[in-house]
Amino acid sequence: MGESDFSNYDLDQLRIELEQEKEMKEMLQVSVSELRGTMADLEKRLQSVEGEGNEWKTRYETQVDLNRQLEQQISLVQEKLEDLRGNPDDRLSSIRSYDGMTVDGLKQLLKQITNEKANLQAQLMDYSLKIVQEAKAYHKANDERRAYLAEITKVSTAVDISKKQQAARPQGMTNNQQKKMLPRGHPIQTQKRTESESVREPVKMAASRLPKLKR
Repeated sequence: MGESDFSNYDLDQLRIELEQEKEMKEMLQVSVSELRGTMADLEKRLQSVEGEGNEWKTRYETQVDLNRQLEQQISLVQEKLEDLRGNPDDRLSSIRSYDGMTVDGLKQLLKQITNEKANLQAQLMDYSLKIVQEAKAYHKANDERRAYLAEITKVSTAVDISKKQQAARPQGMTNNQQKKMLPRGHPIQTQKRTESESVREPVKMAASRLPKLKR
């Protein structure tokens, strides 16, 4: 290769571009490292949310089962009452069973039955409220889990993009055609810093959209 082959090259400009390329590569490496750290943190928090969601799911299913059993008991009592109302003989037989009881005993029995009825109604109401509350908590935890999964996907995509930029940048910047596209005095440093900020932006956006967990 003759000396005339280098007539179109500006060594100072090449040195500047080479130095700027090194700085850009370092900034990309920092961005990739930050993105990996953010993704690792998201995965840890996702595991926490999934664990909490499973706990709420178990409690919710247990509460539903208890409520179902209680409703069955109430249904049995209601069926017995309906049978007594519909069959006079059974009703009279039930009444005769109390013939030998004293007035105080009957009052005590009536009070006991009334209290049991009130307790059953209160339990049913309490279980119904708990089911509603725990269903809301379970769905909230599930929504948070989905939000973390979405953010992890976005950050993972940003990491892949940064890796591709980091791998492709040295080849593109050392190409003679790339050099000719940049006239002397072009604000390369400002452009590269802007590119670096665009790489870091997914980290900031991901952090700002994260749902907050109650601890």
